Amino acid sequence: MDSRSSFATARRTELFDGLVELFLAEGFAHLTLDAIAARLQCSKSTLYTLAGSKEQLVTAATVHFFKRATEQVESKVAAAGSHDRIAAYLTAVGEALAAASEKFMNDLDAFAPAREVYERNTRIAARRVQELITEGVATGDFRGVNAAFAADLAATMMVRIQQGRVRAATGLDDASAYRELASILTTGVTA
Repeated sequence: MDSRSSFATARRTELFDGLVELFLAEGFAHLTLDAIAARLQCSKSTLYTLAGSKEQLVTAATVHFFKRATEQVESKVAAAGSHDRIAAYLTAVGEALAAASEKFMNDLDAFAPAREVYERNTRIAARRVQELITEGVATGDFRGVNAAFAADLAATMMVRIQQGRVRAATGLDDASAYRELASILTTGVTA
């Protein structure tokens, strides 16, 4: 990769990081492309190099957020002992979502393409929890629970968190709900 290509890639990442930071803090529905460009100190034409419309930009930024979050979550899982991997995973998911304002979560829920990104990542996370439970049962760190059932239980709660139902029923934000899920699930499967 030449230096110009490296700069372009770094600049794209910097812009997406800025978009994610802005959207997480303030939401995105009320922002125009002009406002986004002004806040990121770039031109609208620069934004159009990232995506062809505001809607595509929001979706791409949401994908960027979840990709970055997944990398952070998996690094915490890799650093955890085998017994603590589920708690590390779910707690890290909660930490990643802690930066998301209520406005962002409401905008995300109201915008189908971004909501679908969140839903897809929730399904991926549920599969990952099942993998972690299966591994823990196989190593004897967890009692002989039915991993598919435990993962389905976690997935159901993860979907309820994503849909805002946990917030409505309990007042817990998504990050706090994931921490509670980690605590309850870990206690339930520990050998």
